[in-house]
Amino acid sequence: MEYRNIPDIYFDSSYPKLYEKMENGKARTIYVSNEHGTVISHVLLRKIVISTEKQYYDLVTPYGYGGPIITSLKGDREKLIQSFFDEMTRFTKENKIVSEFVRFHPIIGNGIDFKDIYNSQFDRKTVGTNVRDYELEEEFSKSARKYIKRAIKAGITYEIIINPQEVNEFKEVYYSTMDRDQADCYYYFDDEYFEQCIQRLGEHVLYVKVYLENKVIAAGFYFVYGDIIECHLSGSLSEYLHLSPAYITKIATAKWAKEHGIHFIHYGGGTSRDQENSLYQFKKKFGKNTEFDFYIGKKIWNKKAYAELCRIKGIDSEVEYFPAYRQTKK
Repeated sequence: MEYRNIPDIYFDSSYPKLYEKMENGKARTIYVSNEHGTVISHVLLRKIVISTEKQYYDLVTPYGYGGPIITSLKGDREKLIQSFFDEMTRFTKENKIVSEFVRFHPIIGNGIDFKDIYNSQFDRKTVGTNVRDYELEEEFSKSARKYIKRAIKAGITYEIIINPQEVNEFKEVYYSTMDRDQADCYYYFDDEYFEQCIQRLGEHVLYVKVYLENKVIAAGFYFVYGDIIECHLSGSLSEYLHLSPAYITKIATAKWAKEHGIHFIHYGGGTSRDQENSLYQFKKKFGKNTEFDFYIGKKIWNKKAYAELCRIKGIDSEVEYFPAYRQTKK
């Protein structure tokens, strides 16, 4: 189904299908359209593997950001949101949905519209480069500019490809980075994932390759949609970290964005809510003036079933982790 006014890759109907295998779920779309406007919400429907008399399911936002979004408003906003709530109530009851976890889009700010349904709460800041309203020298820190100059002087170059046919060199760099960071297996995207990205969303894939001589030593796998670039995945080879090739990935993307009318490059946030977090601080080097508020939403659609599942798992239903019944006991 085609929708108008889709502002970013996360709201494209093809995007959730990329994560069915990873999340062991099925992509579903809730669509509401009436005289007041249109709301869409892409979710992954997951089976809850806990032994009960009935088989239950829950919903989660596909990898990254998303949540329900008003794609057109023709009448009363509150009545449109109420219509969405009514449809979600029907959908969740019909499909035996217990709970839903939403990661709202930081730039779009759709968590504000649906705060009463999902009890939206601030989670952390995310960072971006605003290439439309600032010169790159204003957004990139002094130290970032220094590392970029040093890398260029060392002979580092780059190439940008839109709609690549293969990303084998990227995978080598990315897996090397995941090994170095001792990342969870969840983040080791397999060959099928990258093939599906190219097949379903290839025209939106921006592939940045950073070279030293003829060797790719860093790379970025990003999504371009409308006037937003989402920095999806990136990495650098360990033996070249002293040359700071990741900084070239950032400046290459920013220059391309400037030339092609992009508004924001979005990097996401840190690994924790602490603004002193090292990853957050690294990202701030490329967005001195630009950050966004990331909200999450938690909704229990079936309170009785939620309590039952928590009881069976021996988990306190009031813990911060959501949904509580999916928390792994330590």
